[in-house]
Amino acid sequence: MSGTASFDALLRDAAVALAAAGIDNARFEARLLLAHAAGVEVEWLIARGGEMAPPAVAEAMRRLTARRVRREPVAYILGEREFWGLPFKVSPAVLVPRPDSETVIEAALALMPDRRAAWRILDLGVGSGCLLLTLLREFANATGVGMDQSAAALEIAAANADALGVGARATLVADDWRQPGWPARLGGPFDLVVANPPYIEAGAIDGLMPDVARFEPRAALDGGPDGLAAYRAIAAAAPALVVAGGRALIEAGEGQAPEISRLFQSAGFQVAAPWKDLGGIDRVVPAMH
Repeated sequence: MSGTASFDALLRDAAVALAAAGIDNARFEARLLLAHAAGVEVEWLIARGGEMAPPAVAEAMRRLTARRVRREPVAYILGEREFWGLPFKVSPAVLVPRPDSETVIEAALALMPDRRAAWRILDLGVGSGCLLLTLLREFANATGVGMDQSAAALEIAAANADALGVGARATLVADDWRQPGWPARLGGPFDLVVANPPYIEAGAIDGLMPDVARFEPRAALDGGPDGLAAYRAIAAAAPALVVAGGRALIEAGEGQAPEISRLFQSAGFQVAAPWKDLGGIDRVVPAMH
């Protein structure tokens, strides 16, 4: 290979630039970007980093690094994010799947242990599809409905459903919990309802990390003045959406679980102790109808 810089040198320069921009795990992210620019696996870079990089790779790496320095999320740059060990296509139309949300999957598998049951599952605010499609992979006989107000998000979810082999069992619906009559249009009730609603207080969004505030879809972040607007709509609709004996598993922002629990109790649900994420935060409110 001919070129003016080795892969290791490109990696080092990018890591310095990312660290200077205040990005944690700069070397790890730089390696992901370089593997993407070169079209190789990370393991290849580790084994053969001393080789010279083609000029086209060096130029591509400069462009990718500049995007990350502007704080565009790595997942959007790469076009993909792993969730529950599965690859999910992402774009700025959807939230980047987060490890915290895997707590919803853990709770569902523990509380609904029959993996062969033909559960009917609803995901409110489906986004990339990470919750619904992961559950359809885990419950091989289940069917699911994913609702989102964003047509662009539904396109991403549909592509992920097909790529993960569950497209035939997933129905994606354009609707909005702020519009009247939305619960009746979903074809319920369901055995399991999951949701990761917008839960950031509207006035706090601009103060978030720039990766989130500048790039992730505001409609998927904005939870209204107190961050709980979507939860009120979901809790009010929940009795019509969940079968008797069925469950709702609702992701919560830090400190929100007590109020979300009260909303579902007021709607006639039995609410158990929240499920904690790996950081020890009360992340998922489990409610039984």
